[in-house]
Amino acid sequence: MKNDTQKSWEKFLNPESLRSNIKLISLFICIFEMFKDGMIEKPRMLFANMERFDVEQGEIVYEVSDGYKKEVLSKSKYLDEATLIWFKDNDGIDDVDIEKYHKIRKYRNELTHNMVEFLTLHNKEFDENILNDLIDLYSKIEKWWFKYFELSIQPEILPDGADPDEVIPGPMLTIRLMLEIALGAEPTEGFYYKEFMKIFKSS
Repeated sequence: MKNDTQKSWEKFLNPESLRSNIKLISLFICIFEMFKDGMIEKPRMLFANMERFDVEQGEIVYEVSDGYKKEVLSKSKYLDEATLIWFKDNDGIDDVDIEKYHKIRKYRNELTHNMVEFLTLHNKEFDENILNDLIDLYSKIEKWWFKYFELSIQPEILPDGADPDEVIPGPMLTIRLMLEIALGAEPTEGFYYKEFMKIFKSS
């Protein structure tokens, strides 16, 4: 019977196992940071002081308004939690989603600080269910934002007869591509790259 040490070495030295875990952990951390930054940025820009709104070297620069401080920052001393509460107060998410976020955040911290353990110990396996929870929460906020804010400003971006609930937000398309390419789930190897290069060469 294999002991714990042998099982751990087998897991670590198995090229397929090691590559898979490195990819999954890296993707999870990347998607989490994309989600957190994008989530925080939405109400911050919504309440931006338009008198101090500018573009410098391709980056949007603006001043945080008193409205943002009152409507968002006042809800919690933690910026991510304050933002989540703002989304909840505006019916974008609920208390279950906030609890889910904190579970995801804690898991992200565990992965970041104990990555070697997840790569080497046989009893430390990456939890793909938490990755799926992260993507679901990300999608929920992006779809809500598109439907209730982006469409209210630019209704023409939705084609006639299209269902806004069926729209896949840009960040979710990016994540889908990342996962399919990194995890080898493309229709064929290098499919998206080859199709892109065909378009680029013909333009």
